[in-house]
Amino acid sequence: MKTLKVGDIAPLFTLSNENEESISLADFIGKKQVLVYFYPKAMTPGCTVQAQGLRDIKAELDALNTVVFGISPDEVKRLTKFCDRDSLNFSLLSDVDHKVADAFGVWGLKKFMGREYDGIHRLSFLVGLDGKISHVFNKFKTKDHHEVVLAVLNELQQ
Repeated sequence: MKTLKVGDIAPLFTLSNENEESISLADFIGKKQVLVYFYPKAMTPGCTVQAQGLRDIKAELDALNTVVFGISPDEVKRLTKFCDRDSLNFSLLSDVDHKVADAFGVWGLKKFMGREYDGIHRLSFLVGLDGKISHVFNKFKTKDHHEVVLAVLNELQQ
């Protein structure tokens, strides 16, 4: 697993969101910063807390010219349920074949309760207006992810 780092050019992608609309990273380059956050599975406890935190700071993210995309290997139908159930106000993207996760370097071997399997590692990337990774979020708890993101965004604004 070779994870992208600060200064790397973000891989361009187009994925379907919870409404089966195509969302392309290229459409935001030069216009908005993009927080691309990878999470393992919709509607699980940790993923729910993380998504709710980002939902609750949408006004602050908007003020900082930042849009959020959550990416998981879930099918679109599951993403729709997740958005509806938790009133999410940002797009969740379906990466069923995990090609985008591979491109960002977040798909790889995981261990849980003595079992090994391939899956998404919970990491987030801030893609700057220039299309390059300006920050990698790899040290956070799901409950404070949104606070860490806001702190970095505010720091970058100065």
